[in-house]
Amino acid sequence: VPRVKEEPELPEITVRLEDEPLTEPFLSSCPDARPRPQPRPQDNPFLCETLGKSFSQQGAPLYHVKTHSGEKPFPCQTCGKAFRKQSNLLCHMRTHTGEKPHACGVCGKRFSDRGNLLRHKRIHTGEKPFSCLTCGKPFCCQLCGKRFVKQCGLLYHSRTHTGEKPHACATCGKSFSDKSNLSCHMRTHRDEKPHACATCGKSFGGLSKLARHMRTHSGEKPHACATCGKSFGQQSYLLGHMRTHTGEKPHACAVCGRSFSDKGNMLRHVRIHTGEKPYSCQTCGKSFRHRQGNLLVHMRTHTGEKPHACQTCGKSFSRHSNLLVYSFVEPPELHSPRFKG
Repeated sequence: VPRVKEEPELPEITVRLEDEPLTEPFLSSCPDARPRPQPRPQDNPFLCETLGKSFSQQGAPLYHVKTHSGEKPFPCQTCGKAFRKQSNLLCHMRTHTGEKPHACGVCGKRFSDRGNLLRHKRIHTGEKPFSCLTCGKPFCCQLCGKRFVKQCGLLYHSRTHTGEKPHACATCGKSFSDKSNLSCHMRTHRDEKPHACATCGKSFGGLSKLARHMRTHSGEKPHACATCGKSFGQQSYLLGHMRTHTGEKPHACAVCGRSFSDKGNMLRHVRIHTGEKPYSCQTCGKSFRHRQGNLLVHMRTHTGEKPHACQTCGKSFSRHSNLLVYSFVEPPELHSPRFKG
């Protein structure tokens, strides 16, 4: 059974630690889920005097005792992070050197840790060794009922309830609930974009961002609103749309108290109070609060672009609002094709 990385205890979340048997909440929700068979004492003659846990190898209790003392005698000379085992330190050092000695024999993808390679190979083999005899997902969130195949999946999910974000960016301080999200974020500082779109060539820092982008080419919109049926390419767009039905506006301005359904709209509104204008015209230097609504329209005064055309006479405008005014205010005879141009 693969070991699970230790994590700090979370409030009001039931998580089964790797050395504990299945607790009653798990057994009650999964009747066929059973704890691992306990080894016989004669098979594990080396004993931990604190918990009474036995081990089959003589040196194992020495490593185990450090879980009680908190001792971590192997520090990283680069970043100072310390570890209980030298093998864990050697694996950690590869995050600094970039070394990935373990290669997948099927697709060639490389990994710094052998355990990650073994887990990756299950993608090719289809092997799913961890399962509940009834539902296949023995780890259940006690708050929302969502189930997971692995304990680490439940642990990461629990942070959506607690708001815990233990992985912080050393450059800007932004925190993340998942280490992989932090790794993806770090690429924004290095300007690293290893994942390229095969259709248009645009590159992205993460595979998930590339997958979302690909839907702009395929037109796929897998996230449908259960109320009105409208579909979206991203789940975050669907969640924002749902608030038009519920009326929920969870993002409030700390200055004036005005609430918004979308966090991006709230951040743009805050600039009214701060006076911040982060988007500058590269031609004349004029600054704007919004890129989409202000800067892009302003740029058309330099380029002469007029993308909004009257369907009747063909007259074009740089702003859609100007086209609407022309359509409703100007006399209808001016829209005749003979006045075109």
